[in-house]
Amino acid sequence: MKLMRTLFSRQWILATILVLAGGALCTRLGFWQLDRLQLRRTFNAHVESIWAADPIDLDGQQTEDLTLMEYRAVTVAGSYDFENQVALRNRYFQSEFGYHLLTPLLLEDGSAVLVDRGWIPAKTNDTPADWHQYDQNEPVTVQGQIRLGITKPDIGGVPDPELAPGQDKLEFWNIVNLERIRLQLPYPLLEVYIQPDVDPEDVEPPIPYQPEIELSEGSHQGYAVQWFTYATILLVGYPFYIRKQIKEQT
Repeated sequence: MKLMRTLFSRQWILATILVLAGGALCTRLGFWQLDRLQLRRTFNAHVESIWAADPIDLDGQQTEDLTLMEYRAVTVAGSYDFENQVALRNRYFQSEFGYHLLTPLLLEDGSAVLVDRGWIPAKTNDTPADWHQYDQNEPVTVQGQIRLGITKPDIGGVPDPELAPGQDKLEFWNIVNLERIRLQLPYPLLEVYIQPDVDPEDVEPPIPYQPEIELSEGSHQGYAVQWFTYATILLVGYPFYIRKQIKEQT
């Protein structure tokens, strides 16, 4: 009882409040890291199950929800629509600045899927007319993986501008915003896009790209232990310190 009275006495009340607040914050941060660890484990399990699944043959008539299949292997056949392709800004290959060329692939049912054909150098591709040097006029079969578009850039990223008066479409984009890109196309666009498989020997633009996915648990568990340790030091160590002060005063 004497300890409790001392902890909440006029002399120690402010320190006690700060310690309780700090302990609560550290505990909350510890559980936050555990939540992130669980999310990471769920993501890893999802990707592993997706990678183990057979490639899906994309023909525009799937009944499955493609947005639940990110990173799944896919095969799709069709013809590119080069008149409606766009470029993704600020992409690099071996430290050289450039763009990614995003080209609609027309499917048999009249819809299309956007294909990230890969990196092209910026210095010779300032206008859409320059991109025609990479045209493939014959029908193609693309093997790659399903990716999801985004509607907002990452923190610190630059959003895509709105259309200027008299402008009917954007040709250079900062993000793969499928919701907006489909508005400037004359046919339905699937809700996912394709990143073709990477061939290490392919050094002629456009050069396909796929991100490397690290299936690790990261440092979340270690950070959780760290925050719980800080909370223990505050919430357990502080009363011991006060008890020591009481003994020294008696």
